Amino acid sequence: MPLRKMLDEFSCLVILVLGIAITGVNSQLDSLGFISIDCGLPANSTSVDDDTKLTYVSDDQFIDTGVNYKIASKYASTGNGPEQYGTLRSFPNGKRNCYTLRSLSAGSKYLVRAKFMYGNFDNLYKPPTFDLYLGLNYWYTVNLNSPDDARFAEIITLATSDYLQVCLVNKDLGTPFISVLELRPLETTLYRDVNSTQSLVHFFRGNTGASDQLIRYPNDPYDRFWRNYTLDTWSSISTNSIVQPDPDYATPSIVMQTAATTSSTNQSLNISWTGDNESVEFLIILHIGEIQDIPRTDYREFDILSQDPLFKYLYAPSNLTSGWVRYKDTGRTAYYMSLKATSKSTLPPILNAIELYVITPATGIPTYIADVIAINAIKENYKVTIGWNGDPCVPIDYPWTGLGCTIYSNVPRITHLNLSSAGLTGELISSFGNLTALVSLDLSGNDLSGVLGTYLDQLVALTYLDITGNKNISSMLPPGLQKKQQDGTLTFKSKLGDFTQQSNKKKAPVVIIAVVGAVVLLLLAVAIILVLCLRKRPDNQIYIPKPNENTGSSPLRNSNAGNFAYNPAANGFHGNNAGKNYTNISKPRGSGEGMLNFENRQFTYNDLKKITNSFQNNIGTGGFGSVYAGLLENGTQVAVKMRSHTSSQGVKEFLAEVTILSYISYFHPSPRRYPNKLYFTDKSDIFRFFFP
Repeated sequence: MPLRKMLDEFSCLVILVLGIAITGVNSQLDSLGFISIDCGLPANSTSVDDDTKLTYVSDDQFIDTGVNYKIASKYASTGNGPEQYGTLRSFPNGKRNCYTLRSLSAGSKYLVRAKFMYGNFDNLYKPPTFDLYLGLNYWYTVNLNSPDDARFAEIITLATSDYLQVCLVNKDLGTPFISVLELRPLETTLYRDVNSTQSLVHFFRGNTGASDQLIRYPNDPYDRFWRNYTLDTWSSISTNSIVQPDPDYATPSIVMQTAATTSSTNQSLNISWTGDNESVEFLIILHIGEIQDIPRTDYREFDILSQDPLFKYLYAPSNLTSGWVRYKDTGRTAYYMSLKATSKSTLPPILNAIELYVITPATGIPTYIADVIAINAIKENYKVTIGWNGDPCVPIDYPWTGLGCTIYSNVPRITHLNLSSAGLTGELISSFGNLTALVSLDLSGNDLSGVLGTYLDQLVALTYLDITGNKNISSMLPPGLQKKQQDGTLTFKSKLGDFTQQSNKKKAPVVIIAVVGAVVLLLLAVAIILVLCLRKRPDNQIYIPKPNENTGSSPLRNSNAGNFAYNPAANGFHGNNAGKNYTNISKPRGSGEGMLNFENRQFTYNDLKKITNSFQNNIGTGGFGSVYAGLLENGTQVAVKMRSHTSSQGVKEFLAEVTILSYISYFHPSPRRYPNKLYFTDKSDIFRFFFP
């Protein structure tokens, strides 16, 4: 075997082993890919659910705020919920407190469920009302009626990074709390309506015609809750035979083995529900499969109707095979649907299960990335423990404690920072200068030392600066802020204290530079090895459905564009853009669905001036030159790296770094980095856009 090939394979093996080791140490997932959290348990302890046999862990590794409580003993013994309802975590401090669920796969779908039982943990006999957010976006309002009222909120979403955050927001209507938090991975082929722009919030999931109160894991491998739903006017039928699942919702056989029906073909099977307001858009999914042994002389088909006069589906169920009909409805507060036998049918309609979801768009726009990087550096350096988690500014009504935010060009920016008496110690770090939209900065009442560096001159919008009470910090402003003070555009409050320059502080940068240099070299080496490994592998294959292509004749009539059905007897999907034929195509390694193809886009120097606002926001300096924060016309945040003519390294080396970094970005995505980068060498070049 050639030496190079041996080295390549050994390098790949080393990376694989390291990856497994790191995942094993840091992963929050269990062997099923589940995250099951019993909130309020003591650190490093676990509990086991009696029904599912799933192990639940303490929440101490998922959040660093809040207080653990046990519910009152009288409610712990009511049997109104699982064992995990006995403890909870309460959040008396901060407007927003967030759990971080890590070790996820970007581009994958997940079911996230939060459970709540008040249990009079605070002895106030007053259940709170508060909001639940998934990342930047509103999810659910928790509103409990009594101490023993148990509720859950569930959402199906697509992870756009390797973590999700579940945030509880205080609305001044009582102290938020949480009892249980669960995450379950879903196949990416399930729930086609879930994508990067919208999620599905659970409204109702019913197992019609069933007698079991609840079906979940292990009968449903995705741990969905299927609750018994049968009306007095309905009849129930069942079978012991296995019902084959459909490929799009994977409805469990045990759910499909029962169904609701009516006593005669003259009687319709009707379902109704109400919405909070007319703007809510519902997704309705009906699961239907024939579970009776029908004589040749009998036939079952029925129309599915709603309030929309244009909506009408004709459906003939398949024997022992799950099919579905899905449609959307909005614009009212009261809804109903009806399954009615046709004149041709000799048997009444049937319905095995139903799912109702609220379609929730992802409307939240994250805080300007340079601000996020800067404020997180401040948080880490000074060990800020005042509930700084989640996005700093979003939701805009509930920013981090001490922060004020303003929307500029549709992007939230940090404009006010109040860290008065926050226990800050040590020197003022340069990250403060990277909060370039700051108007007000209050650092009074701390124990900061050193000087006010020239990096603060980047705060061109600053009108108020307070450093009073920091007895070991110099009160001399840098030149730019001095000029603002002289012009009367800056109010500066300070109290001159003892200040001594320490000569040994000059040694620190040498150590830092040495460490950073070693880390950079290590990353470059890993990147090169990854490139060698990946070049030996065939391109990934994906399947993209051909739109507007039906696959066979069907008794299904679709008179409402945008609605879909799947009938196994008719060989597939029917409806608008619902074709079931596929084309096999290749995609570049590391690319994902929904990723924009910007690799061939070019920019002029004037374009880049506009993108970076004339290179105003310098967010760092490397061996080749400066890096600037920028914003494309569509709102995409980018980092622009420019090779300086004074750099000791040439254009070839610069372009080599571009190539390596583009590979690193494919396989090491990080929420703390600019996801998009522009590289250029000088004003005479045409510039290429790399989209890792």
